[in-house]
Amino acid sequence: TVRENVMVGACFGRETHGLNEAGRIADEVLAFVKLEDRSDQLAGSLNVAQKKRLEMARSLAARPYVLLLDEVLAGLNPSEIGSMVQTIRQIRDQGVSIIMIEHVMHAVMNVSDRITVLDYGQMLAMGTPEEVSNDPKVIEAYLGDPKLAARLMADTD
Repeated sequence: TVRENVMVGACFGRETHGLNEAGRIADEVLAFVKLEDRSDQLAGSLNVAQKKRLEMARSLAARPYVLLLDEVLAGLNPSEIGSMVQTIRQIRDQGVSIIMIEHVMHAVMNVSDRITVLDYGQMLAMGTPEEVSNDPKVIEAYLGDPKLAARLMADTD
């Protein structure tokens, strides 16, 4: 079930927990990622957005100091992206450091304090969202157009 998937994260995280405590943590984390109403369903029955939230919940149940998000927004519609960005911000605001590999640029700009931009494995730029979005190499490689960069920055306000 969805709940059992999250319990695995609690059992094998920073601290070892028994099943009762793992269940309590799973319930708490499922509420945080807005999946509590799906806790007794089979994980395979979830849609794409829900599965991504489940993966995040399992990771959060381990009580990480650092959370790696690898294209967590891929395949989501704009509404789902907005909701996920809000959740990522809440995680960040709780003091969890986040390393995010992502191609949805407006989301990266909205949740990041610092950004490192790679192009074919080579570092193009590093800095604040504003610095990176104004870097000519980044604009050329990823955004293609200075007007698009300006729009992305406007979306972060």
